[in-house]
Amino acid sequence: MTDNAIQVRELTKTFGEGRSFLGRERHVVRAVDGISLALRSGETLAVVGESGSGKSTLARMLVGLEEPTSGEMFIAGRDAAGLRRRGPRAFGKIVQYVFQDPVASLNPRRTIQDILEVPLKLLNGYDAGRRRARMTELLDAVHMPADTLNRYPHEFSGGQAQRIAIARALAAEAQILILDEPVSALDVSVQAQVLLLLQDLKRRFGLSYLLISHDLAVVEAISDRVAVMLLGKVVEEAPVQEVFARPQNAYTRQLIASAPKLRASE
Repeated sequence: MTDNAIQVRELTKTFGEGRSFLGRERHVVRAVDGISLALRSGETLAVVGESGSGKSTLARMLVGLEEPTSGEMFIAGRDAAGLRRRGPRAFGKIVQYVFQDPVASLNPRRTIQDILEVPLKLLNGYDAGRRRARMTELLDAVHMPADTLNRYPHEFSGGQAQRIAIARALAAEAQILILDEPVSALDVSVQAQVLLLLQDLKRRFGLSYLLISHDLAVVEAISDRVAVMLLGKVVEEAPVQEVFARPQNAYTRQLIASAPKLRASE
């Protein structure tokens, strides 16, 4: 268990169970249907699928935003059910979530300093002096200037806001990041820059990534392994080179054929 950053066994999430107000049985939807997979420490595992495949529901369960209907989850070797009982802060020190829409994920009424201070103070107990120094280090790590601290989220482009959101995740000092479509809301010209940054941070801080994506061009750029989801199930899982060279599932072949090419900006 210790070699896995995340491990799930027979994980299921259903919606619509029980009866409606009029007593009719609701239609049950299995958003995640008995999947088992593992994110190994230090790797990037991409979970791929179209909208409605269940990949985002899986991600939300892994950070405690959704309760699983059944199955087991272990986060950094710890039982996730026990972590949930201890509250969201217990998750926050171990695993962090980077959202698809970076601007919407940042509180518009708070300066970047306020935003970065929250995990440093509440999760790690840094005093004021250490917080200031650490915030400067984190901004430098994501290639943002120190004067970023005094500004507000709306003053930044999407790519800059995502860098700040990544810095916020790093401020918690968690070793596992859930990346939910981290570049899909960005201009194509900056997507590759953010992906290169994520690769650099992974090496620098010894991070493990679970990447949620519908775009196999992004997956090919930064992933070690790929799990392909369809209708709540994992239909194929293999190293990324193997998936692209010899896809075994027809749905995987369809995704590869339709994947756009990723273009880096100068």
